[in-house]
Amino acid sequence: MALMLALDEGTTSCRAIVFNEDAAVKGLAQSPIEQHFPEPGWVEHDALEIRDKQLAVAQQAMAQAGVGQRDIAGIGITNQRETVVIWDRSTGQPIYNAIVWQDRRTADRMATLKADPAMSRELRARTGLLADPYFAASKAQWLLDHVDGARSAAEAGQLAMGTIECWLLWCLTGGQVHATDASNASRTLLYNIHDRCWDPELLRCFEIPEALLPQVVPCWGNLGEANVQGLDGIGVRGMIGDQQSALLGQGAVARGQAKITYGTGCFLLLNTGDEAVTSNNGLLTTIGWMSPDGAVTYALEGSVFMGGATVQWLRDGLGIIATAQDVSSLAESVPDTGGVVLVPAFVGLGAPHWNADARGALLGMTRGTTHAHIARAALEGVACSVHDLLHAMEQDAGVKLSALQVDGGASASNLLMQMQADLLNVPVVRPTMLETTAFGAAAAAGMGSGVFDGPSCIAEHGTIDRQFEPNHDAQQVSGVIARWQRAVHRSRSLESD
Repeated sequence: MALMLALDEGTTSCRAIVFNEDAAVKGLAQSPIEQHFPEPGWVEHDALEIRDKQLAVAQQAMAQAGVGQRDIAGIGITNQRETVVIWDRSTGQPIYNAIVWQDRRTADRMATLKADPAMSRELRARTGLLADPYFAASKAQWLLDHVDGARSAAEAGQLAMGTIECWLLWCLTGGQVHATDASNASRTLLYNIHDRCWDPELLRCFEIPEALLPQVVPCWGNLGEANVQGLDGIGVRGMIGDQQSALLGQGAVARGQAKITYGTGCFLLLNTGDEAVTSNNGLLTTIGWMSPDGAVTYALEGSVFMGGATVQWLRDGLGIIATAQDVSSLAESVPDTGGVVLVPAFVGLGAPHWNADARGALLGMTRGTTHAHIARAALEGVACSVHDLLHAMEQDAGVKLSALQVDGGASASNLLMQMQADLLNVPVVRPTMLETTAFGAAAAAGMGSGVFDGPSCIAEHGTIDRQFEPNHDAQQVSGVIARWQRAVHRSRSLESD
């Protein structure tokens, strides 16, 4: 049976997993990476540490699986998106730490662009994205402007830029391949997702020399050959950004299928097929993946800021649970919230409300309210937030969701998943194997190496742990949503109190 090696380079750790073609984990290794905060709002990683730890865990995972280089059909890379590295082409040394997607040092620069309606429209029209420091372009511009000699070296073609998968591909191939995949390119604010090229106007806007940029390649195919110790001779056959990788790994490969990752926040992607849907609700239009024949699958993307973080607040802020796993049993001890509503707007409201000044609100309490009611309201608040986001996506895309694929830590809560199915009135499907982000990279490598025939085959290789069917009365659900909407309105009004 064929084996694929997934390199899953995230924000807090480097992981490697060996999968077989049935999506079974045969070997896994993980190592944390250090977070650097040189100034308030700045977040950096050491790109050399990422390289060394990612290579180390790859070898450890293979050793755990009891396999060698000849046993691996291909390597797939998935990565934290939008994080930027610039390095010297001749030495392979980064000119500065990697600037992480969370970094806000270019907020003023992007605020200036956002204040220009014409420029904001152009950015959205060409890239599907918003003027925000979250994306890669302004980070790269900052590096060129603040590292001595960087701009002149970049213009002379002496430097290379890339997001993390691009950096790892360069390192794996010994500097022979400087390429990024289309899914990651679409997160830079420099790539035209319609013309599928680095956009000359955007390069001028951010003062990025084209000589600095990688080639954009499909998400699977013959992307390069590894020639580093322990991995030499293995072909790199897949690359895809982490959220798109989870969409692929969940088998959500048809228009109208969606996945959500319940992590610290909740990240939702809706497959829109070959149509790049423009959102009217502030959602992002992104490339899901591009196949070797040039066919592109697009997606709408949105996020809920407070997912698992809401449960962490119950634990650390209120102290009503000892561990995050306790929330479901506590919430299940009461039949409903008793009229309590928790709007988890602790850091504002994201899509589709987009109100950074909104505040968390706990409403509807009486003297009969208990910790259990609050715990249940917290889970319901997360589920209602996802409901609003997905409803906005359906409106934008003009499609009706057929089922929701789920992963992430909080998806282990049966109560939360049942709430989600009831509110959305569609089945919620939880796979047996929750390593769907890494499996998406493995699946890409499998397609690139001929193990899988194409995306339509991916869904056949996973198994369902449980499917949650809607089973609540429609009138009851309508009441929950109406109460939630009133509470959201109240949370938004707190900004002026």
